[in-house]
Order: sequence, then structure tokens, then C-alpha cells
Amino acid sequence: MMDLDERNVSGCGLSSMMNKKRVKVDGQAITKSMRNLRERGNGLGAGFAAYGIYPDRKDYFALHLMYDSKDAKKNTEDYINDYFHISSKEPIPTRKTESIIDPPVFWRYFVLPQEKFLPTDGDSEEDFVIKKVMHINTGIEGAFVVSSGKDMGVFKGIGYPEDISEFFKIEEYKAHTWIGHSRFPTNTPGWWGGAHPFTILDWAVVHNGEISSYGINKRYLKMHGYNCTMQTDSEVVAYLFDLLIRRHRIPLEYVSDVLASPFWKNIDLEEEDQRQIRTALRMVYGSALVNGPFAVIIGHNGGLMGLSDRVKLRPMVAARDGDWLYISSEEAGIREISPSVQNVWHPRAGELVVGELEEN
Repeated sequence: MMDLDERNVSGCGLSSMMNKKRVKVDGQAITKSMRNLRERGNGLGAGFAAYGIYPDRKDYFALHLMYDSKDAKKNTEDYINDYFHISSKEPIPTRKTESIIDPPVFWRYFVLPQEKFLPTDGDSEEDFVIKKVMHINTGIEGAFVVSSGKDMGVFKGIGYPEDISEFFKIEEYKAHTWIGHSRFPTNTPGWWGGAHPFTILDWAVVHNGEISSYGINKRYLKMHGYNCTMQTDSEVVAYLFDLLIRRHRIPLEYVSDVLASPFWKNIDLEEEDQRQIRTALRMVYGSALVNGPFAVIIGHNGGLMGLSDRVKLRPMVAARDGDWLYISSEEAGIREISPSVQNVWHPRAGELVVGELEEN
């Protein structure tokens, strides 16, 4: 645990990049961007999410697992075998480094649910995977699902971004969308599973800030089958995006009206049709409102998004350069990898920045 005297409420560095035509680059660029934001972290957590990295196995759920013991690995593999067809499994490649001491063991499994277990009650294949991920994280001691989406993966742990990048050989992966995070824990412990990004299925979230509505968000998500176990407020954001967009099919244009809803006094000033829509969303999804200072970047298999709180108490900068979209906590993080970018802007409070990938 860090000393409270070391609190830095403006901490945590965020950076991301997405090519809408799905052109892939290796992990050197995002590592370079995050290294430039080193001062926003304190070495107690960093990580990366990469999309498009498993093209030959893109139809399988890629389960990235972290183990603290041999028993945890055996118990988890027995559980996975009971419910999934395993196409392949392998250790996640790592290298020994001076900065990473006594790391856990990492494996990945490319799986599909066994047909006899597929839901018949209206739930989807994705809902089935979520339930099994929740079971592993809450029911198998020493095991933790780092990510569970298709054609994507998360690599995270204790260290600075360049340490985690070196440890996981990030430079060997090629992705069309990258997200990076450097953590400065404020209220929760630094541990390998508590590093960002947080994920469920292909949703990956990195966060800067403090979510004061964590308690009510957590109870609301529990009602919908999501168990918050990561000892940090940030995980609720990943689950809320999955709930709102995938399960409830809320259009992207209204997601920010739920998560960072305008104040009532501003809603009252809207045109009648918009006022009715925003009033209804606020009333139905009041428990999904995310309060407190935050800036988040969200990756998924359809693209990239950025959102700050409705007062914008945490920084966020966005830029477009040709087919590339960049979102970062600092312009410096963008210019480190795109020095001549011209189209740079500061999104308004509560404004959802959206980058969408073109179809293959």
C-alpha cells in the first residue's frame, strides 16, 4: 500500500491510438507514448490493451489468465475444460527483466463454449462467458482473468509502462487499436490484477480519477450479474459499457447521457424531444450515472471511445491525423508518436469521443 502522503489526485496517464482502416502497428509506438507520460504514474501499475492481435484465432474467445500457484492453474484449467472447447493454449511470452520481480504466471486459452451449455433462456454466448469469468475471479483462489475478448488481449502488471511493455514483449504484437495506462493508485492497493486496463469480453477501460458513485454503481451492476472484485472503482466502467451497449443496445450517441448525464438545469433547457429522451434516460439509468472526477478511454472490437466527467475534472485531449484517432491525458502523449498532427482538440465535459473501425 502506498503512503497517503504520496497521493496525487491528478495522477494516471492515458494514451490510445486507432487506425480506422485497421492498419496494424507494433507496440513500440504506444510504449513510446506511455514512456512520455511516466511522471503520471508511480510504478504501482501499468498495462496495455491490443486489438487485432490474433487474426488466425479471431473467432475464439482469448482468455488471458494470471496464476499465483500451480493449484490455481490446475483448478482453473479443470473448470475451463468442463465448460469450453479449448482450441489451443500456451504460456503468454514474457522475458526476464530487472524491473519486474517475482511476477505471477500468465497463460492464454482460445476457447468456445460447449454447445450443450449454451443458454436457452435468452442469454447469449457472451453472457455465458461473462458468468464463467466471474466464477473464476470469485471462486478459484489465485486465478484471475485478465481479458476475455475475441481477437484482443490485455497485458498488465506492477511496474511502469515501459517495464510492463518489456516484460510482455509488447513490441512483438501488431494491433490496429492500442490503449495504454500508467497507474497512480489513490485509494486502492497496487496489485497485478488491479492494474489497468479492466476488461470484460472485448471491452477494455483505462481510467484516471475517482468514482464517488462506485457503491451505487456496484450494487446496480450486481443486479445484472456483474461482480466487482478488483478492489478498484475503475472496473465498474467496463461493466457499464457492456451492459448499456451490448445488452441494452443503447445508441452510442446517448451513452454519455447515461454515464455523464447533463445536470437537470441543463436538461430543462433542451428542445422538447431531447429533453424527454434525456429525462427518461436519467430516470431509468440513474444508478448507472458515474459521479466524481474521471476520464476514461474505452476500447472494443468496433473502435475506440473517450469520455470525461460532466465537469471535466480530469484532462483529456483528442486528435485526428488521416486514418488515425488519438486520445490521451496529455497532448504530449500524442505528439510523441505523431509530432506533426494538426487536428487536436480538447473534448467538452461529458462529450463522448468516438472512433469507429471500418468493416473488413
